[in-house]
Amino acid sequence: MIRIKRAYDPPGPEDGRRFLVDRLWPRGVGKAALKVDGWIKEAAPSDGLRRWYGHDPSRWEEFRRRYEEELEANRAAWEPLLEEARSGDVTLIYSARDEEQNNAVVLKDRLQRTLDAL
Repeated sequence: MIRIKRAYDPPGPEDGRRFLVDRLWPRGVGKAALKVDGWIKEAAPSDGLRRWYGHDPSRWEEFRRRYEEELEANRAAWEPLLEEARSGDVTLIYSARDEEQNNAVVLKDRLQRTLDAL
C-alpha cells in the first residue's frame, strides 16, 4: 500500500517505510522527529515548476500535467520508490498545507498506476 502523509503529522506503525518526496526539507521539523527512511528529492517537482505552481488551486491541473511529464522524463528518480512499494507499505512524506493538491498526490498516483500495470 502507498500512503501520503504531511511531514507535520506524527509517524505511525501503519506507515511502513517513510520517504520524504519534497525538494526542500520541511520547515521546523528535525530529522529525528520526521523519521524517514530516505529523502528522494530528485522525484520532487523541479524548482521552477514548484515556484510556478505556488499551490494556486487554479494551476493544479496544469501543475499535475507538467509534473507528470517531469516524472516520465526522470523515471530513475522514482523507481526506487516503486521497488519499495512492491515489497511493502510505503508512505510518501510531504510538507505542503494542501492535503489534496500537492506533489505527493501526483507521485502516489503515478506509482500506483505503474504498480497496477505490472
